[in-house]
Amino acid sequence: FYSISRCFFKVLLYKEFKVSIHPLYFLVALLASALMLIPSWLYFIVLLYFAFISIPNIFAAYKTQNDLMFSLLLPVRRQEIVLARINAILILELVHILLTLVFTVIHHLIYDLPYYIFVEPNMAFFGLVFLMFGLMNISFFPLYFKSAHNYGRAAIVVNAVGVLFAAGVELLVLFNKTANEVIHNVNGSYNHIQWIILVG
Repeated sequence: FYSISRCFFKVLLYKEFKVSIHPLYFLVALLASALMLIPSWLYFIVLLYFAFISIPNIFAAYKTQNDLMFSLLLPVRRQEIVLARINAILILELVHILLTLVFTVIHHLIYDLPYYIFVEPNMAFFGLVFLMFGLMNISFFPLYFKSAHNYGRAAIVVNAVGVLFAAGVELLVLFNKTANEVIHNVNGSYNHIQWIILVG
């Protein structure tokens, strides 16, 4: 039974990317990630484009295509439909983060900036990015799957959570000396704390 269930889940996940989610969203992730090449910018915005563009449009397409009804007609459990949809979004998020990491490496190869006004793209930044996406997912999925049809309120909430988190971190780094020193890590004395933020 477990192997059959696992097989259905793989088929549902395959269906998400072949039928429900347009390949264009991978291009959106690539283009948004390329914004990491802008020197000394608000880099959280690069990741927030996932919430600004991908989330509302993907779930609008689900509703327009009546994707839920189609999925319910398949010989699968509702739990598997939910898990496949969540995992598809998580995969897209990871692609967005990995592409951002690639462009961050290129950014540091191109620029040798002595100081960043806003949060520098480093280990701590990516630790905070994972935390931000975690909070966004926790706020979005339970609200969306209450009806699994009306996505508007959930999309507004996920955007609000992402923007408030990013703004809070940026303001903390701007106006708090300790946070500024830890995040920018100019002399390398906070490497251990940055690793803790990344791993945590």
